[in-house]
Amino acid sequence: MRLDVVTLQVAFGVIALTLLVLFYGVGVRRSHSTYSRWWCAAIACFLTGTGLYLFDGTPHQVWANPVGNALLVAGSACVWGGARALRGTAPGPWQILLAPVMTVVASAFDSPSTNTWSGGGFLLAFMTVFIGLAATEIWRLDPNTTTTQRPLAVASGALGLYYLCRWVAFLTAGPSSPVFQSYFGTIPTTLFTMVLLIVVSFTMATLSNEQALRELRAQASHDELTQILNRRGFLELATSEIRRLPTRNTPCTLVLADMDHFKQVNDTHGHPAGDAVLQAVAAACIRSVRSTDLVGRYGGEEFILLLPGAGMDSAEAVTDAISSILRTSQPGFDFPLPTISYGIAALAPGPDRITNAIAAADAALYTAKRRGRDRAIRAEHH
Repeated sequence: MRLDVVTLQVAFGVIALTLLVLFYGVGVRRSHSTYSRWWCAAIACFLTGTGLYLFDGTPHQVWANPVGNALLVAGSACVWGGARALRGTAPGPWQILLAPVMTVVASAFDSPSTNTWSGGGFLLAFMTVFIGLAATEIWRLDPNTTTTQRPLAVASGALGLYYLCRWVAFLTAGPSSPVFQSYFGTIPTTLFTMVLLIVVSFTMATLSNEQALRELRAQASHDELTQILNRRGFLELATSEIRRLPTRNTPCTLVLADMDHFKQVNDTHGHPAGDAVLQAVAAACIRSVRSTDLVGRYGGEEFILLLPGAGMDSAEAVTDAISSILRTSQPGFDFPLPTISYGIAALAPGPDRITNAIAAADAALYTAKRRGRDRAIRAEHH
């Protein structure tokens, strides 16, 4: 039995509608994932655009064909938008709308009442570009954060390559040629797209869920006010970082920093002022360390830093830099900023390295408080 175009288009519509309902119910309503919104928009465009092609051969073809072309291009643009959303960026409205508008205009001037391939060159060119861009965006995702990035990028790239070959065949042989009809016509394209739509949908769902889990973990491990690591997040990452040190004798230093008389800021100027000071200290810590160092809020007005590969002298230089930055920040406040006392401890070989270093740094910090505050004290060997 020979497959006909209408049957395939109806089957494609049923699959697309099912995926749309599933993605909206799970991806949008439950997880509120930005990517899921883009993917739902893409499926809706593909579903509606393909449905409009059912009007081919009727008086409605004159408008349904150009609009269907524009919706397919808009769908591929939304696929690209979803891929960019996975990388934390978003395309502008004109980047999404310009290609569909150009497609519908080109189709309208290409005899759409009699030509079922009106504007076909624009349609295939834009779909090739957007799907190729989506594959590139997915390939650029960090492979260490997902298990589906590479397979999804390859699948998207395969679809983009198919549309590239389809576009070339359209321009060189024409849509009525045997080569185009056999390999790139409506029937093979619909079959190919249906399979990839299912594969990509479930793969993308996995990728979107992985992204949502990463965001939840990031929220759970970061301090909401200062946007640096919280105590739990710092200790987890510090433990992992220590394990990655080249040798157990590689220097690694821990710093505890505590603001002096911070309570007076809250009591005198209010908690919003205290929050602003905490944010300023966190920013000063971030500016003073390397990208490989860890900075966290250990609790209240106390901060903690891990400096892998750094010795005591380097750690003391970091404390000087933090205090210096805060002194230069003073004009931004209408009250004196608290000074900071520091305890510095080197991680010693042996079990419980991080726990022992925190205890030693804490003891040094209290020594700094007893000696008049606003200073850094090195811990005794432990």
